[in-house]
Formats: sequence, structure tokens, C-alpha cells
Amino acid sequence: MAVGFEGLMQLFPVRGFRIGIASAGIKKPGRRDVVVMELAPGATCAGMFTRNAFCAAPVTIAKQHLAAATPRYFLINTGNANAGTGKQGLADAQHSCVELAREAGCTSSEVLPFSTGVIGEPLPLGKITQVLPHALADLREGNWEDAAHGIMTTDTVPKGCSRRVALSSGEITITGIAKGSGMIRPDMATMLSYIATDAGVAQAALQRALDAAVNQSFNRITVDGDTSTNDACMLVATGASGVHLAADSADFQIFCQVLREVCEFLAQAIVRDGEGATKLITIDVVNGRDITECEQVAFTIAHSPLVKTAFFASDPNWGRILAAVGRAGVPELNLDAITIHLGDVCIVREGGRAADYTEERGAAVMAEAEIAIRVDLARGDAMARVWTCDFSYDYVRINAEYRS
Repeated sequence: MAVGFEGLMQLFPVRGFRIGIASAGIKKPGRRDVVVMELAPGATCAGMFTRNAFCAAPVTIAKQHLAAATPRYFLINTGNANAGTGKQGLADAQHSCVELAREAGCTSSEVLPFSTGVIGEPLPLGKITQVLPHALADLREGNWEDAAHGIMTTDTVPKGCSRRVALSSGEITITGIAKGSGMIRPDMATMLSYIATDAGVAQAALQRALDAAVNQSFNRITVDGDTSTNDACMLVATGASGVHLAADSADFQIFCQVLREVCEFLAQAIVRDGEGATKLITIDVVNGRDITECEQVAFTIAHSPLVKTAFFASDPNWGRILAAVGRAGVPELNLDAITIHLGDVCIVREGGRAADYTEERGAAVMAEAEIAIRVDLARGDAMARVWTCDFSYDYVRINAEYRS
């Protein structure tokens, strides 16, 4: 069960954005594994995609279609990533768009495909296209919760967040869902995430808002340091509320802040549900010369198997954190000036173990389900925050048995 998970919150419908779900049995019979999302005419759309050079076929097609036309539909399947599938994979992704366009009455370039699951296996195109009429018949604005379940793979819980925001020009809704549990180091977005609002926002401003929100949320999480071939994060503004946000308005700034909060919630939910995770770890690196070196230190700690296994064991082996900071590659560190805290306990000061540190105090912090690490580099005013989780026995089991 995900760390600190208290159940899926109420997900408010977004006017002008409908969702339908169907069962194609791609990996498991009876599994609802195909999701169709419909954007109202006039909606705007922004997206971010994986930077993995071996990006999946649907990512390539989605990027091409997004550049060519304003989307009317998203087509999502789980159970098969359609990645590492060469020219046939591209043809299959394109054909899935053609089939949905034929059923829905739009052009194929107005359909964006998304896939997640096993890499290197041919897409079971026939199974997907066969259930498209069922997914279209199921289109409803209130289908967010079913969609949150429908896009899951190794996730143990569905992930969603919803906000209603009172602005000077009226009330708007922002609702989003995400999936992800393993192969998480997004470097752009997350495994898959879909966020919609009924506000009206111009495309360029919408893309800027998404870029900013993602860089402070999905780009700050890691479970295992592996960037997926299929990552995508999409943001849709339907305008159906009648509230239109100018990019230079105070209401737009409020919208951007709430969007970031939604993205942070979803990003943390992915880490909380990291494969086999038992602890959520927040790493703050402060007083660096620039954000880049702060992120460098934070991610070095977050990616260390030795640090992550120590957290799983609740073992206050603080030397592993010290070593990670030292090997992060930051030049000219003043070791005597650096302090490292585990929760409210100082573990490193003046180049070594803090004089007032005790094993008992460190163990008490490590026993908690949510733990904070704070590294003060004492060389500037930049800071960065990263979220990660521990490594448990279950992480190895889940990934060893993934295809069996």
C-alpha cells in the first residue's frame, strides 16, 4: 500500500472534457485498460514528453500530431508500451489514431496516442480498436476515477487530485490523474499524467504554465533513477466555464499556483506508491551556488541504493548520506561549512558527525514513514527539493517478476 495513502479524493468533473473506459484484455482478461479522453471544440492543449532517446512509438506520433493540429481525443492503453517496436510500432500507433478518428468523426492528426506497459512487445492493435466503440459510448465528464484506475500498471493505488478555484472572473476546476510506480525518473513529466481545467487559456500560456509546474513537481521525483520510454504529461484547457485567463492577469498567476499544487500532489503520490516503497523521503538541498548543483546533490542522495536500503531498514547509517553528498560532483565544497540534518537531528557538522548526534535520535527519525533530509551547502542562496522513496525487498520482487 502506498505510503500515507488515505484513499482517492473526490475528483470533480471538468466541463468540456469527457472520458470513456473499455476492457481490451491487453495483459489481463477483464481489465479496463483502454481510456479515451475527448476535448471539447476550441480547447487548448499543452504537453511534455520523455527525453529518453528510445522514446516509444506513441510518443513520436503524439508529438507529431500535437504540432500539426489541436487534439480532439487522447487514446491511452495499458499493458503494452509499444516501445522498442521499430517501424511496425509507429505504424500501429498511427493506425490506432486512424481507427479512433473514424469512429469519432475527426482527423487522425487530432488523436494523440499514449501507451504504457511492457517494452519490446508488438501492440495488440486488434484488441484495442475492437473496443473503441465501447469507450466512446462510455464518454462522461464524471469518469475521472475510473480513468485513474484504467491507466494503472504496477501501481497499487489510483492517483488523482482535484481543485475548485474561486477567481475574480468566476470559479474554475482543475482535475488531474497520473500513473507511475516504477521506472520513475521523469526528466520531463511522469509515466503518464492527464490534467484538465474548464478555464480558457491560450496555448502558449498554457504550455508555459505546464513547463513551470512540471519542473517543480514531476521533474523532482525519482523512485529508481530510470527514465521511461513513454513519459507524457498533458494539460487541457477547455474554456467551458466561460472564464478566460489572460497570461498577464492575477487570476492566471493563481491558476499557475494551483496547477503546481495539483502536479506536486500527483508527483508525490507516485513516489508514495513507488514499487515496494515503505517510506516517503523529502530531500532539501539549500544555500547552493545555483539550482543545478542543488539538484545534483539531491538526486545523488535520492539515487543511492545504499541510502535507500538504509531507509528501508530504519538504519541511521548517516555515513551513506555523507558519501553521496561528497560524490555528487560539486566542485570546491567547504566540507567544514556543510551541515546535514535527518529530520530535526543534525547528523553532520564541521566535516564529521555532529557532536550532539546520538544513534537513538537518528533511529527515531528513520523509523518514521515520512522523513526529511536537509543538506546546507553554505555557499549561496539557491535551493532544490526532490522526493524519493526507499528500496525494499518488494522492489526487486516486483521487477524480477514483471513479465511473468
